[in-house]
Amino acid sequence: MLSYIIRRLLLLPIILLGVTFLIFCLFSLLSPMERLATYVHDPATLKNPQSVQRLIDKYHLDDPFPLGYINWIKRIIHFDLGWSQTANQPVWEAITQRFPATLELVLYSIIPVVLVGIWLGVISAVHHNDMLDQTIRVTAIVGWSLPTFIFGLLILFIFYGILEWFPPGRLSTWAQNILYTSPDFRSYTHLITIDALLNGNIPMFLDALRHLIAPILTLSYISWAELLRITRSSMLDTLRKDYIRTARAKGVDEHTVIHLHARKNALIPVVTVAGMQIIGMLGGVVITETIFNYPGLGFWVASSAQQLDYSSVISFALLFATLMVLGNLIVDISYALIDPRVRLE
Repeated sequence: MLSYIIRRLLLLPIILLGVTFLIFCLFSLLSPMERLATYVHDPATLKNPQSVQRLIDKYHLDDPFPLGYINWIKRIIHFDLGWSQTANQPVWEAITQRFPATLELVLYSIIPVVLVGIWLGVISAVHHNDMLDQTIRVTAIVGWSLPTFIFGLLILFIFYGILEWFPPGRLSTWAQNILYTSPDFRSYTHLITIDALLNGNIPMFLDALRHLIAPILTLSYISWAELLRITRSSMLDTLRKDYIRTARAKGVDEHTVIHLHARKNALIPVVTVAGMQIIGMLGGVVITETIFNYPGLGFWVASSAQQLDYSSVISFALLFATLMVLGNLIVDISYALIDPRVRLE
């Protein structure tokens, strides 16, 4: 297994280069003027032909494709991703400021996706074709079929428009004043719920959690519905195995058969799907954060796309693709760690 991990780590730069090459191919479809706009702070600069040509030469936007790609990679290595007109700051700074908000949303969404999805999938398989199974399956099909933006709008309409329970945004006004103006409040992780606890501010923690519930429901419901269906299918297949019938014939109690023998082996394919789903949530936050006015990466990228802010959109695509490649490596390694029978040598 060690040799497999080493091989995958050696292949990782090649895969990432392939990803950046595809993204640069899309980037190169833009004209030099459009690509120049991703590096210019003041749009008025583009009105001066001499300044435009000087900047085009500076950023090598007229270079042949191979040379342009090499220079673009050099800028990426130095975290020079251009200028975000939407955020009015360098793209890398915009990403680092908004990433903690998105990370906090995704981390909390993982809990219902993994726990609820796997738990309901096991229950559905154990009660195969019963009323409980049928109810869970219908719920999963609805979740799998319902578009994210429709479900998110329903959650917003019911829980905020009617019940006024879970407001949009990330914090209430009074909590924002504490976060940004209070000298006593320290941001250790930039995850508001954790920082609020570390600062001993329980009301702020509850307020941040109240704002998170609605986007968590929206982001996690679609994902756990898919995980539920896969867990159920894998569990049903495992329950038909010979070793399960042997365990039951030996008089092993049903709880041990289900939770010790069957579930452990049924989770092997589920891990692969769950791992990619967790990484894939970063793509789903674009719609969810836009609906709930949540100030993370997704909201920023949606605004950038509306304003044709190419540098922001391309940088988000680069970040998301990199995380997907790294996530796939972690999933492959964890697959072998969970099941010793799997040999990756």
